[in-house]
Amino acid sequence: MEVKIAVQNVARELEIETEATPKQVAADVAAAIRDGGVLTLSDAKGRQVIVPGGSIGWVQLGESEKARVGFGG
Repeated sequence: MEVKIAVQNVARELEIETEATPKQVAADVAAAIRDGGVLTLSDAKGRQVIVPGGSIGWVQLGESEKARVGFGG
């Protein structure tokens, strides 16, 4: 699943590809914001992204985009 996170006062969003479910990620985001802790997500390669809960602007959850083959749309 693809997760995009906007961090306050940062021009670019963070993008991460994770094996976690949307429900898991949503619960982790809510807990980080509510408790003032950190949001920690692991990507498909085992790397971690850690974001302070108070700095989260918004989070977008979505399916991974399938690779396209060929030309056109």
